[in-house]
Amino acid sequence: QTTLYTGDGASSLAVNQGENSTFDPDFVWIKNRDATDNHCLFDTVRGATKLLSSNNTDAESTDADTLLSFDSDGFSVGADVKVNTSGEDYVGWQWLESTTSAFDMVSYTGTGSARTVSHNLGVKPDFMIIKRRDGTQNWGVYHHVITADYVLVLDLTNVQLDDAAVFNDTEPTSSVFTVNTDGKVNASTQTYIAYLFAGVDGFSKFGSYTGNGDANGPFVWCGFKPAFIITKISSGADNWSMQDAARSSFNVVDRRMRANTTEAEQQNAVDNHDFLSNGFKVRTTNGEYNTSGATYVFAAFAETPFKTATAR
Repeated sequence: QTTLYTGDGASSLAVNQGENSTFDPDFVWIKNRDATDNHCLFDTVRGATKLLSSNNTDAESTDADTLLSFDSDGFSVGADVKVNTSGEDYVGWQWLESTTSAFDMVSYTGTGSARTVSHNLGVKPDFMIIKRRDGTQNWGVYHHVITADYVLVLDLTNVQLDDAAVFNDTEPTSSVFTVNTDGKVNASTQTYIAYLFAGVDGFSKFGSYTGNGDANGPFVWCGFKPAFIITKISSGADNWSMQDAARSSFNVVDRRMRANTTEAEQQNAVDNHDFLSNGFKVRTTNGEYNTSGATYVFAAFAETPFKTATAR
């Protein structure tokens, strides 16, 4: 679920979910829409106040004024400007860890040599995001479209990298994923957090499309109306774009954030998409989404999970 809120600068602010359901989130990703603050990622495995930022390589930090608690219908934040400046607008994307939603979080300690790490998805992951917690290091990303022969880096714009030292050129399975010697995923004695996702009909989709370089861009089928998408060109260098149906409540969807930068929310025609009842339509020639012949990978989550989508 995507929740929008306005900061009050107080020492404690409860951010309550709305939309079609409420739940106690296990993974919360917050970004200040009005200022160039870091992205703030929190999860129940590491605990409240334990902060990572998708836009940099920083180690995990403890900040008692950031996310204070994971609540039954959202979360609570303290007075840190990254999560609660008075009068500024924020977005909080939230996920529930469960086999139903095919989302799992795994904490592990690196060995410095090729190994497998167990997970509880029960199916093969389609998308994995991994970050070293106790030291400076880039974020490593696996997407099933580009396979385990390659890696993307969440905090950079890099093209997909052919690097066996990350995932050992070995596809994950329904019970384990493989990491090699690269420090992004498996430095000896270092601690890591891994976020694992798999596609679920009517809830989530992890796929790809080919750009056509035309303002009448590709239609991308998801099987549901998207609530949130994150897109990255894999065959070239560009940003990780994040769009959602809460910040753009009707078409065209033209408000974006970038996972790899601190920039505030932008609203531009170069980011135009339509969120449709069964997928999304690219409406721009911007190379971040639609270079002719380029391959783009995406992660999409449904606005009305597991229910029949309606026209938008």
